[in-house]
Amino acid sequence: RMRRACKAAAQTLEKLGKLVRPGITTEELDAVAHEEAISRGAYPSTLNYHGYPKSLCTSVNEVICHGIPDSRALEEGDIVNLDVTLYLDGMHGDCSATYLVGKVDESARKLVETTYECMMKGIAAVKPGRPISDIGRAIQTLADQHGYGVVRAYCGHGIGERFHTGLQIPHYFEEEATTRMAPGMIFTVEPMITVGSWDYDQWKDGWTAVTADRSLTAQFEHTVLVTDDGVEILTLP
Repeated sequence: RMRRACKAAAQTLEKLGKLVRPGITTEELDAVAHEEAISRGAYPSTLNYHGYPKSLCTSVNEVICHGIPDSRALEEGDIVNLDVTLYLDGMHGDCSATYLVGKVDESARKLVETTYECMMKGIAAVKPGRPISDIGRAIQTLADQHGYGVVRAYCGHGIGERFHTGLQIPHYFEEEATTRMAPGMIFTVEPMITVGSWDYDQWKDGWTAVTADRSLTAQFEHTVLVTDDGVEILTLP
């Protein structure tokens, strides 16, 4: 069941990514995400979650996460993170990716590429018997090499029948994250990497988080399963 939910989310994200271009609004992407979920017999997990009003999170440029789709058109040179979570067969599947809108400058491209690498380094650190802190250590080590910040206010989370369980996955090295990974654990790895400060502000809407210095930020996310000898990425299309 979990594999089905994750695959449906990944396929929805893949479809949305192909629509990203200058001129499209995040609201239009949200409408497609909603239709895609319903057509798969799923429900968009974010819709009405603690009052969140949309079926998709769309975070543009300095928005770290939880950006609410609106009527603003994407512009050439923007980057946008699309975060899709679907509830299917009683399980939540969660994934996100950052897309380039038309031609972007070199610093934006490098940030997006490195953020993807950070996620994959974090996932590669998932091993049964090892502490959760290994994930953040791997991500932060790579981000530090590029002089990037790692957002600390938001982290990965356990997921399954519940959208967010009590399990937290910091993306920076957190010594106190001593929980040992064990086969069967399912959680997200979703680093948010910034060109500047890792600190954040929140908009008055109560959702939208932006970098404190308004610098560019990117994010990628997979839902993963700890296996007997390593890790399986569940959110592959």
